Amino acid sequence: MQTVDWQVIVKQHGPIVWQTAYRLLGNHTDAADCFQETFICALAVSRRQQVRNFPALLSRLATARAIDQLRQRTRRSRADREQGDLSAPSTRLRAGVPSCNPDPVQQLETGELAAKLRKAIAQLPKEQAEIFCLRYLNGMSYRLIAKQLGIRASAAGVSLHRARAKLRMLLESAFAAEADFGGVGKAPGKEESEVRL
Repeated sequence: MQTVDWQVIVKQHGPIVWQTAYRLLGNHTDAADCFQETFICALAVSRRQQVRNFPALLSRLATARAIDQLRQRTRRSRADREQGDLSAPSTRLRAGVPSCNPDPVQQLETGELAAKLRKAIAQLPKEQAEIFCLRYLNGMSYRLIAKQLGIRASAAGVSLHRARAKLRMLLESAFAAEADFGGVGKAPGKEESEVRL
């Protein structure tokens, strides 16, 4: 068993974990829960085996925990809608994605897109969601993703391709459903084809 100074690990790598959790979850409360769960899981992993790359391990764990929370949020939201409780907090997806442009319309569009992307990521198979987030939210290379997940780099690339294709399909159907309801929430002149992954 390796000796780890957790105060140093949290101080050095905490911002990476927080950024990963907050990007996916979009609110401080869920990100804080994910942050804690990530370090608890990292402690358990470090007790079982030697950790050679804490930033990669913590990014992977934070991504997995955040995706799990997104799935739970989606399930709660679906259950609330089925019960007719539209005022439940779990049905209100908070986007909270900061923007350099303080324009309220831009912020609304960004928030709606972020909420749709979170919902779509929650619908991906677990490995695909994790690979997508590690690549695009954490900027990891295929090689590092493959090493962290115990798969080949080519398999990571294939899963990433499948994740992008499924996300594209899910987002297109979300925009099509929005258009079927008269474009509620859609800005004038914006086309669904502008959303690219």
